[in-house]
Amino acid sequence: MTYAALDYAASTPVLSQVWEDITEFVPRYGSVHRGSGHLSRYSTSVFENSREEVARFLHLRHDDEVVFTRSTTDSLNMLARCLPEGCPVYAFDTDHHAVLLPWRHDRLVLLDAPRSPAHAVEILDLALKDHDPGAEALVCLTGASNVTGELWPVRRMTDVAHRRGARVVLDAAQLVPHRPVSVQDLGVDWVAFSGHKLYAPFGAGVLAGRWDWPGRAEPYLAGGGATQSVRRTRASRLEVEWKRGVARHEAGSPNVIGAYAIASACRALSGVGFDALMEREKYLMDRVRAGLDGVPRLRLLHLFSDGAERVPVMSFTISGVDSLTLADRLSQEYGIGVRAGMFCAHPLMRHLLGDAATASCEAEEGGTAPLNAVRVSFGAGTTDEHIDRFVGSLKALMRDGS
Repeated sequence: MTYAALDYAASTPVLSQVWEDITEFVPRYGSVHRGSGHLSRYSTSVFENSREEVARFLHLRHDDEVVFTRSTTDSLNMLARCLPEGCPVYAFDTDHHAVLLPWRHDRLVLLDAPRSPAHAVEILDLALKDHDPGAEALVCLTGASNVTGELWPVRRMTDVAHRRGARVVLDAAQLVPHRPVSVQDLGVDWVAFSGHKLYAPFGAGVLAGRWDWPGRAEPYLAGGGATQSVRRTRASRLEVEWKRGVARHEAGSPNVIGAYAIASACRALSGVGFDALMEREKYLMDRVRAGLDGVPRLRLLHLFSDGAERVPVMSFTISGVDSLTLADRLSQEYGIGVRAGMFCAHPLMRHLLGDAATASCEAEEGGTAPLNAVRVSFGAGTTDEHIDRFVGSLKALMRDGS
């Protein structure tokens, strides 16, 4: 029996093609940008070609830039360092912590949980109604929820933001493995995602989009590679001239293997085509839903309607059943990996689970475990057998009185 990895929303398995490309590259690995030898020149070319591959994958505008980071979280923290002075940031309180936490809290405007995609557009429009179109502002949007899998109306919300004079950054961590993400079609100003959500290994991410704010900002990291010139002045101080291109925010030795892995995954997914992937994932989602409908006391979590369009990420609770224990038993007894917890989206989970979750979380310091949910997520590489085993095991545990 093979292990059924059904926790894709946390980290996807690495594509075999990505492993093959990495394995082929590693013997020729060298330092990037600052060496004259063959290995260094070759690695620099791999790194910069990876940047171009990602730009094609995201369908960037001609003057957009790709910066390699450590993750989605790192990308959004980097952008937070690049905001103009006094720039307000608008975000829904239903977003992942990576979207909610990087910004100065006195500049963060939290928007209430919407009841539907159309309601989300209305909430944003109302929030920006009194914003001065001549002043800078940033709106953070999530492409797909890491808790419910529900798709957000990115294009419509971006149109509202731009009409009101605000820019948009898209957290595409859960969207990019399942849907084509075109910056030009969606109209967003920046997009952020992680390699380990896109069938590549840990340790690399992307921030891609407009360069005016990042180009004017102090470097996110200060160090070698980000500098054009460093001098000691007569007053025994350092005078630093920073680079103007993407190297400005890529100080230190870059993760060339991580960048190359992301580029390899982009090529592989583009080669397969998202139409085929989406069709396969819909089939698997229908199979899971049909199975979950037969589990007594199970409640599938959703922010919008039960039938809202989603990527293959589903969270649920079962009345009277501890989610952490259930996830542990699925792993130990059936070889199935799912996630249980609050999924780094505490405000959203409190909203979805209601007052009981809030009370339980507040009691955590007193020793009471917080109320949690189980999340099952999947994608390319998920087999029918994995889905059937998950559903069958879940039902078996319920029959056993778990």
